[in-house]
Amino acid sequence: MAVDVQFEASMILLMTPSARVQECARALQEATSEPTEVASTLQQASSRLREKEYSAVVVDQFLLEAEPEEGEVVLQHMGTAIPVYVNFAISGVQRVVRELRIALNRRRKEGQAARQLAEQALRNELKGSVTALLLSCQMTLQLPGLSPAAQTKMQTVYELAQEVRGKLGLAE
Repeated sequence: MAVDVQFEASMILLMTPSARVQECARALQEATSEPTEVASTLQQASSRLREKEYSAVVVDQFLLEAEPEEGEVVLQHMGTAIPVYVNFAISGVQRVVRELRIALNRRRKEGQAARQLAEQALRNELKGSVTALLLSCQMTLQLPGLSPAAQTKMQTVYELAQEVRGKLGLAE
């Protein structure tokens, strides 16, 4: 019952007024293969976050410290994007790239774990229902006087329930 559905955005927002912003944006894009957009102010970032979904938002801590109220607005608009806080005054481009990779990898692992837990919970929930359905079908098929048409329909339901059980990976 492996389902691999990707709903996450695949774009990075880089928020910094740093003079090295274009160099950093290129490095992030090359390292992650995700398009990277730049916002040099919190107002620009807030606007972009309202327009699009991002997988990650790299935030220059200077911006948040300089305008804490506007920073709160930006943080509220991040949605499902993972924030990566960096001090561009002391961090080189390679460190920013490393921090982003770590955050994206952690998010990917957490997403996989959450999908596996959800899949197992669904499997466990359906297990009891499928078993009850199979037992009900078996009992109904053993009833005396069951018309041939009803017996054929019940046999079809029984076979479908067995198919569902097989797809769920449940033992007989």
